[in-house]
Amino acid sequence: MRIYFLGIAGTAMGNAALLLRAMGHEVLGCDQAIYPPMSTLLEDAGIEIMQGYSVERLQELAPDLVVVGNAYSRGNEEVEFLLENRSIEYTSLPEVLRRFVLSKRNNIVVTGTHGKTTTTAITSFLLEQASQDPGYMIGGAPIDPARGWRVGYEGGPFVIEGDEYDSAFFDKRSKFIHYQPRIVILNNLEFDHADIFRDLQDVKRTFSHLLRLVPKSGYVLLNADDENALSLTGLDFTTVYRVGTAHDADLRIENYETTAEGSRFDLIWQGQKWASVEWGMTGLFNARNAAMASLAAALTSGSVVDFDAGALSRFRGVKRRQQLRVERDDLTVVEDFGHHATAVRDTLSALRSRFKDTRIVACFEPRSNTSRLEMMRAPTIAALELADIAYIGAVKSRNSAGVELMDTRSLAADLQAAGTEARAFESNEELFAALQPLSSRQDRKTLVIFFTNGSFGGVIERFVAECG
Repeated sequence: MRIYFLGIAGTAMGNAALLLRAMGHEVLGCDQAIYPPMSTLLEDAGIEIMQGYSVERLQELAPDLVVVGNAYSRGNEEVEFLLENRSIEYTSLPEVLRRFVLSKRNNIVVTGTHGKTTTTAITSFLLEQASQDPGYMIGGAPIDPARGWRVGYEGGPFVIEGDEYDSAFFDKRSKFIHYQPRIVILNNLEFDHADIFRDLQDVKRTFSHLLRLVPKSGYVLLNADDENALSLTGLDFTTVYRVGTAHDADLRIENYETTAEGSRFDLIWQGQKWASVEWGMTGLFNARNAAMASLAAALTSGSVVDFDAGALSRFRGVKRRQQLRVERDDLTVVEDFGHHATAVRDTLSALRSRFKDTRIVACFEPRSNTSRLEMMRAPTIAALELADIAYIGAVKSRNSAGVELMDTRSLAADLQAAGTEARAFESNEELFAALQPLSSRQDRKTLVIFFTNGSFGGVIERFVAECG
């Protein structure tokens, strides 16, 4: 089948295109912004990528199916043609995955407000190490496994990141509703995606809908320390295991300790010690990611007690998740995808434990539809006050009618009052200028961490280059 991706250069769309190409389909697509590494991966796989949009070109290509990315809506000329002409079938990304891949697999769907990409990567890595020949599609760029997708085999396990965001402009259901789960991992649950969810109850509603889809023979793995996750409905017909530090957790994390190299902890399965883990990841939240992934992989393999979780010690992480970009004796630079206040707080807390006697400079870009809202001011203060210095990027005003955006200057003033040196910047260029002195030799150990789900307007790459 000839499959055309409208918006092929994004991580999820690109990995899906590569997956379908490996399954034997003819795949091609277009995008407005096309750049490495995804452009290189697609070209190396023999996938044709076209710049921009053209109805005439789409007609000439005559695909059997068009996959419409959820960044596209009414007004795009190719979208308008598909709606008007009706001669070419179109669908969403999650639906094309269901149709061609997930309908024939035993799916592990990894969900939650935070930690989806890392947990998906760990689960996939553990199943590979256990010779289970898994398929998977990871929403980021993992270091382990070696790439973000794998076909696996029909009837076998498939690990997929389950996003609660909507599927397409014509299908406002959460993506994960399409994914036919055998196992659901639910890491945590908070209000997020303020552009599509009204409130926390609205978020809970869509997660409850997902849990209703798990068959009786399947499993739901819940965060035992998260009240929102534990309050969900739809669990009456499925085996539920609770994972966390709570005393009544089925899989309990004990003896967590931060080390100079990362962290160590024990996993206790139903009262019996299952594994001792020492690895390069930092933070109790990452230990929980590991516990969730280990249990899902073990259940898929057939026996929890016989599954060897020792491969966790070899897991090296995911790019842009506490990714080390510069390491000098005086300066460390870290890049992190964290954009929700809770993720920022947890990461700063973990880094504070690991990098003792180090000045921490947190650069935060309030870029997502939730992080830029005034309602997030208090949790953002609680997160950034864990840094010694907080640099706050400009809030973008896109699609802001009727929305109260965060006043970053007031946020900086509140942080100053709380004892954290803070500055808010009108532009990323101003922020970069303030950072430049930190690229030279420092008289005390310093850690600079960038929090953004974007590129910070190129500031990260420029600063890393300045650091030599």
